[in-house]
Amino acid sequence: MNTEKLSERLETVARFVPNGSKLADIGSDHAYLPCYLVKKGIVPFAIAGEVVLGPFESARGHVEEEGLSDKIIVRMGDGLDVIEPGDVNCISIAGMGGALITSILERGKEKLGEIVRLILQPNISAVTIRKWLLENNWQLVEEEIMEEDGKIYEILVAEKGEPHKPYTSNLETELLLGPFLMQKQGEAFSRKWKMEAHNWQRILAQLEKAAPSTETTAKRQELLQWINRVEGALK
Repeated sequence: MNTEKLSERLETVARFVPNGSKLADIGSDHAYLPCYLVKKGIVPFAIAGEVVLGPFESARGHVEEEGLSDKIIVRMGDGLDVIEPGDVNCISIAGMGGALITSILERGKEKLGEIVRLILQPNISAVTIRKWLLENNWQLVEEEIMEEDGKIYEILVAEKGEPHKPYTSNLETELLLGPFLMQKQGEAFSRKWKMEAHNWQRILAQLEKAAPSTETTAKRQELLQWINRVEGALK
C-alpha cells in the first residue's frame, strides 16, 4: 500500500469522500488516505491527524516526499483537537475500535458544527457508533462491508439529518447489524454474522456449565437475544 494504491479497505473509505471536500483524517498513520485523495484531485486540502509521535513523523515524512505540504497539513493531537473552526467539512476515522471512534466524536462534539459528512471504519463494535450517531442527530446514509486479508470491515457514512430515517421498528437488530447492510447482505455480511453467532453459541455453552448466578442468567439472556436477532436477519 502507498499513496498511489491504497488497501481495499481504505479505497472503500476514499470512495465515500465527496469531491471538493476539505478532509480531516483522524489517526492518519502514514497519511496514505489524504495523499491519495489530494493526488487524485478528489480533495483540494486535507489535515492528517495523529496522536502518537512515530506515526505523526511518518505521516509528515510521506507528505513531504510527495510534495504535498502545501495541500496537506500534518498535525499532532488527540482526536479532533487537530482541527479548528473552518478547517474542514468532512472527517474520516478508520482502523480503530468502535468505542474509541465514538469517544473521539463525543469528546470533540463542539468541532462538528461545520462538518457535513463522517466516514467511519471501525475494526470492531460498529453498533457503538450507530447508537452514538442516532443519539447525536447524525443520519446514517450509507454502509459498506468488505473483507480483506481474512478480516471483515464495516464502513459507516453519516450526515446531519434525520437520525431515525434509516431504521424501522426492528431498531435493536438494525443497530447491531446495520440497516443498509441488512438489506444488501452479501458474502462478507453472512460470513461475519455466522461467525459471531457461532462464537456466542460457544460462550453460551460455557455459561450453561457455570454455577447459577444473576450475572450468568443475564448474560445468557443477552446472548440468546443476539443469536436470535442474527439468525432472524440472515437470508
